[in-house]
Amino acid sequence: MSADLHQIWVYLSASPLAGLTLTLVAYQIGLWVFEKLGRRPVLNPVLIAVVLIAGTLSLSGIDYRTYFDGAQFVHFLLGPATVALAIPLYNQFQEVRRSAVALVVALLVGSAASALSAVALVWAFGGSKATILSMAPKSVTSPIAMGVSEQIGGLPSLTAVFVIITGIVAASLGTWVLNLVRVKDWRARGFGMGVAAHGIGTARALQVNEVAGAFAGLGMGLNGLATALLLPTLYHLIWG
Repeated sequence: MSADLHQIWVYLSASPLAGLTLTLVAYQIGLWVFEKLGRRPVLNPVLIAVVLIAGTLSLSGIDYRTYFDGAQFVHFLLGPATVALAIPLYNQFQEVRRSAVALVVALLVGSAASALSAVALVWAFGGSKATILSMAPKSVTSPIAMGVSEQIGGLPSLTAVFVIITGIVAASLGTWVLNLVRVKDWRARGFGMGVAAHGIGTARALQVNEVAGAFAGLGMGLNGLATALLLPTLYHLIWG
């Protein structure tokens, strides 16, 4: 009987359905904990899901490639989900137009601060040049960050880790920081979350307020564009 169960486990663990099911169940558990404990930012559903998935893969011995064979179906939906952010943005178009100048200034300052603070932090701890370059695009969405990292000589896989950590930390602590510095305007709060915490921060902003979610999506997109254009240029000016 135990041999039969072992064979069933081997079959299921190698099936793409296992990775997909694990991803959905882990996130649902994270969302349940988030809702039950008062929607506290520190209990971010993504953070809980990551811990659960990592623990399950480690204990079961399933390698990441096998897991991703199933999880890629969720990964594919990131594209349509990002495009769908245009809907709340369209609904807030008049607010965006009225705030255009402030948004441009905030984008330039926020994008520069994100990259420079990351570089300074790694440099202060004696990190290598490759680590510094991998850390620089940490605040933009993964596909753009990994592409920029590869272009300037960083390690795309390491950049992906930094991007995920940045998103989770910023989404978990961003509300607290914004309250601490008394930023009350939903446009400013959302845009800041989008610039600093890309997709994870945008998802958090959408949970809180529609206006914040729209401006977070705008911030995420514009910061990705600014980083893709400016960071390689700065790299060539400094190290070229």
